[in-house]
Amino acid sequence: MFDVIISGGGPTGMMLASELRLHDVDVLVLEKDAEPSQLVRSLGLHPRSIEIMDQRGLLDRFLAHGQQYAGARRFAGIDKPSSATLDTAHDYILGIPQPVTDRLLAERAVELGAQTRRGHEVIGAEQDDDGVTVELADGARLRSRWLVGCDGGRSLVRRLLGVRFPGEPAQTEWLLGEMEVTTPPDELAAVVDKVRKTHKGFGIGPAGNGLHRAVVPAATVAEDRTTPPTLEEFQTQLRAYAGTDFGVHSPRRLSRFTDATRLAERYRTGRVFLAGDAAHVHPPLGGQGLNLGIQDASNLGWKLAAEVNGWAPEGLLDSYHTERHPVADDVLNTTRAQSELISPEPGPQAIRRLLTELMDFEDVSRFLIEKVTGIGVCYDFGEGHELIGKRLRDIRLSRGRLYELTREGRGLLLDQTGEFSVAGWANRVDHVIDVSDELDVPAVLLRPDGYVAWAGEDQRDLQSNLPRWFGVATAP
Repeated sequence: MFDVIISGGGPTGMMLASELRLHDVDVLVLEKDAEPSQLVRSLGLHPRSIEIMDQRGLLDRFLAHGQQYAGARRFAGIDKPSSATLDTAHDYILGIPQPVTDRLLAERAVELGAQTRRGHEVIGAEQDDDGVTVELADGARLRSRWLVGCDGGRSLVRRLLGVRFPGEPAQTEWLLGEMEVTTPPDELAAVVDKVRKTHKGFGIGPAGNGLHRAVVPAATVAEDRTTPPTLEEFQTQLRAYAGTDFGVHSPRRLSRFTDATRLAERYRTGRVFLAGDAAHVHPPLGGQGLNLGIQDASNLGWKLAAEVNGWAPEGLLDSYHTERHPVADDVLNTTRAQSELISPEPGPQAIRRLLTELMDFEDVSRFLIEKVTGIGVCYDFGEGHELIGKRLRDIRLSRGRLYELTREGRGLLLDQTGEFSVAGWANRVDHVIDVSDELDVPAVLLRPDGYVAWAGEDQRDLQSNLPRWFGVATAP
C-alpha cells in the first residue's frame, strides 16, 4: 500500500509529490499521458510561486531557463509602469514555458524518491475507512492511504467523488497553437499591435525554435473541446481578426481553451483531495492557473505528510479547504473582472479607461497586482500580531537568508533573542537564533509553507500555538 497516490503528473501533482517526499511519504504519481505535453499553456511564474521555489532550493534551476521581467504590472492587459513595489524579494515575473516548468518539477519529484508511472490512466476509485482503491485502465488495482486528484479541469477523480463544480459554462473560446509563419517580424508585430488595441484576446509572437505562439478567439464554443482545431480553422479566425493569416503553416500543437469558470464545492471528501485545475478552472487572464495549483500543493503537502506521519493535530487536513477554497474563489472573481474588461463593448471599455486612470495611484496598482501574483494572500488564523496569516518574504539575516533555512519543508522558529524554545517539537520545528534588520518582532513561527503561524515575545503564548499547527509535544 502506498501512503499517497496522486492522479495527474502536471505541475500541481509533481509539486505535491516533492512536498510529500520531503517528509518521507511513499508517493506514486499516475499520469495518463505516455509523454509530457509540449503545449505551452502557461508562460511564467508569479512572485509567490517564485518564492516557493526559493524556499525549496529550486529557484536557480528555474532562473537558468527563464527570463525575468522586473516590475511587471499588468491587469486585464493594462500595462501600467509603476513605482509601487511588492513586499517580496522577487518582484518580477519569471517568463518560462510550461513544458520546462513541468520537466523541472518532475525531475525534482523523482530526485526526492517519488515513483511516477506515465501511460497509466485512473478510471476508478473507491474509498473505505482504511484507504483508497484505485483502478487503472489496464485493469490493475492499487491501494493507498490517501488519493489526491490533480487531474485537470475535466477531473475524473472529482466526478467519481460526486463533488459539484458550480460556476459559469464557457461563453467564449480561444484557439491556441504553435506554428511557423511567413510574414516578416516587423510587419507581424505592427499588425498584432493594431488588432490588440480593440481585441485583447488576440496575439501572435515568437515562441522559440522558429515557431510562433498564436491565440485568437474562435468563431463559436465547440461542443467537444477535446478535439483540437484544424489549421484551416486557425487561418480563418486569424483573417477574421487581423485581415491576414500571417502565412501560418506546419503547426506543431493546436488546442482550445475557454472562459469557463468553476470552483469545486469541497476540496476534501474523506481520504480524497482535489488540487489545481481539478478544484478550480477559470480564464487564463493574468496567468494565475498554474501558479494557483503550485500554491495549492504547497499548502496541502506538509499537512497531508503530517497526517501520514501521525502527528497532525485535529482539523489540520480540513484547513486545506478552509484556506485554499477562498483563495481560488477570489482568483475566479478577479478573472471574471478581467474578462469583462477585455470586452470591446462600450460599457466595459469605459470601465477599462477608468481603471487605467486609477492604476496611476500606487495603492490601487499594488492592490491589483498583489491579487494576481498571490503576494496578497492572507489566511485567517484569528487575532494576534499583524504578521499572522501572511507569508513572510525572504529577509536578510546576520548569517544568510531566511529562505535558505526552509529547504526541508519543516516548521521554523526564527528567534532574535535566544530566549525561546521549541522543546517537544524539535522533530518538526527548526529553532534558529539569528537577527534581521527587516523584522521588528522578537520571534516568528513559520509553517512549512512559509506562512506566519505566530509572532510575539512570550514563550507561553508560543507554546499555546505550537500544538495548533504541529501537534502534541513529544517527550524530550
